[in-house]
Amino acid sequence: MGLTLRYSFVNPIAINYKYLIHAHSHVAMLGWVYLMLFTFFAQYFVPQKKPIYIKLFWITQLAVIGMMVSFPFQGYAAISISFSTLHIFCSYFFTYRIWKDLHIENTLVRKLVKASLLFMVISTIGVWCLGPAASILGSASAFYQIAIQFFLNFQFNGWFLLAVLAIACHQLQVKTSKNSKAFFKYLIISTILSFALPIQWFANHPLLYWINGFAILMQLVALFYFLRIIKKPFQTFQKETNGIIKYMYQFALFCFILKIVLQTLSIVPQFSSELYAHHNFIIGFIHMAMLGVISGFLFAFLLQSKTITSNIFVSTGLFLFLLGFILTEAILFIQGAFYYLGLGVLPNYYYILFAASILLPVSIAIILISYIKQKHYGTQTTKTS
Repeated sequence: MGLTLRYSFVNPIAINYKYLIHAHSHVAMLGWVYLMLFTFFAQYFVPQKKPIYIKLFWITQLAVIGMMVSFPFQGYAAISISFSTLHIFCSYFFTYRIWKDLHIENTLVRKLVKASLLFMVISTIGVWCLGPAASILGSASAFYQIAIQFFLNFQFNGWFLLAVLAIACHQLQVKTSKNSKAFFKYLIISTILSFALPIQWFANHPLLYWINGFAILMQLVALFYFLRIIKKPFQTFQKETNGIIKYMYQFALFCFILKIVLQTLSIVPQFSSELYAHHNFIIGFIHMAMLGVISGFLFAFLLQSKTITSNIFVSTGLFLFLLGFILTEAILFIQGAFYYLGLGVLPNYYYILFAASILLPVSIAIILISYIKQKHYGTQTTKTS
């Protein structure tokens, strides 16, 4: 879907671009990230495996498929809204069950898991506000746009990010300490206050600049403590781990640090006020979080849990994924800088971006085919035995 969106700028095709964006974003967020976090939470933090999670998984999967096939053709309409609503209620029930069933001895991991779930539930307030905002003030109103940003901010920076950090701390066996308590406190403060940045795009006020600046400061302090608490566990992990798992962890951690560094640039008033006007920066930053940090960690977890086995095909697929990510990010940010500096469009920009984007679905297809063959071979071996 993302590749089709990029292709539409190379050669116009008979699709509703806005509808396909809705489908692309919902499938990426709710079909990929949400279901992966669902699975890892149930696997690592629920000691007794209960059938309810399998049933809930498939109901949630049905909701995602419903959104995938309805959004491209009708956008926000009766069918797509029904499946979106089903997914929200599934997420509420998932939160209730996990909260009730989870057993985590590590205090830091337990706090991160619970905070991520709370942010997930809180983020849906933005979704419930969309209907009233559209009917009363219109979809072009500031309130409608802020409601969208509320959902996205607390999904990405709250639910998704805290969840992958919780799993990472669990996998790396990060111990609870004064530093970990400080990390958690400053991370939560920065996550909440950073919502001031998207608000100021639609309701400009000097106070919002100061709140965002304070949020960035808190985020940098949180990063300082995070690096302190993972230093020794990560060094031990690297000594004990070889190959691609180690590199995927390094990549995800690097992207996490880079995300915070780039977010720090919004402390410059002129840049932060014009940021929304330059969509290349916004798209690049979203993909930095989605593909670099979150997906980077998820691939590392999949390899570490041996859900996917490291082999030549998986290694090739992940290499192409990283290459496609790096190239598309570089192109997006360079073009954003060109717009910001008033230099216009890069020569053959859309063709180059489309060509680089081809690597992403190709890489996932290679990993998926390798996984299917691996499962088929394992099944055949079991039957033979």
